[in-house]
Amino acid sequence: MLQTILNFAGITVFAASGAVVGVRKGFDLFGIAVMGVLTGLGGGMVRDVLLDVSPPYSIQHWENMTVALVAVALGTVFARVVISMNTSVLVLDAFGMGFFATSGAALAVDHGASWFAACLLGMLTAIAGGIIRDVLAREIPMVMGPDDLYAIPAMLGAFVYVVVDYFYSQWIGLAAGTVLATALRLAAMYFHWRLPTGPRDLIAGSDSATPE
Repeated sequence: MLQTILNFAGITVFAASGAVVGVRKGFDLFGIAVMGVLTGLGGGMVRDVLLDVSPPYSIQHWENMTVALVAVALGTVFARVVISMNTSVLVLDAFGMGFFATSGAALAVDHGASWFAACLLGMLTAIAGGIIRDVLAREIPMVMGPDDLYAIPAMLGAFVYVVVDYFYSQWIGLAAGTVLATALRLAAMYFHWRLPTGPRDLIAGSDSATPE
């Protein structure tokens, strides 16, 4: 039950964020729906394809699609409010990332994946939807830019789930992994924790990289 709740929570947050981006980009209602659904279910579909789950669990059951579409509808109707609450949206996104990291790892473990594969698939479940959203919006995916840590908290949350699940309890692992991933993402946002970039003079668009 907890795994299902976390999965639905992640779908809701990401689908709504995808719908808001679609509104901001001027998409029509169909485009907004596609953007929201792919953002909400994209990470799960990537995970399922890699696990050779056919048809993908994410679209096999009507509940996932229904949750995504309801979130898209709410995100579209209240897009103006959501956009004005930019920081709040990032906080919700952090929770969605935590939910998906652990639920993705849990599903991978249930399908016989090794602990290493489960960690990677948990991370992919958490970040793939956002990558799809940003690519469709013709933006550099947030997870790949010089932004606050995102993928690393997701992987650490998935890792904690795998370890706790193996030695103790699945439910405690889900809770601990989700809390850790979300807390690390929120801390990274607050303290601006980032990975190092390449040499400054080689980065396109930087002043030092512009020929005289």
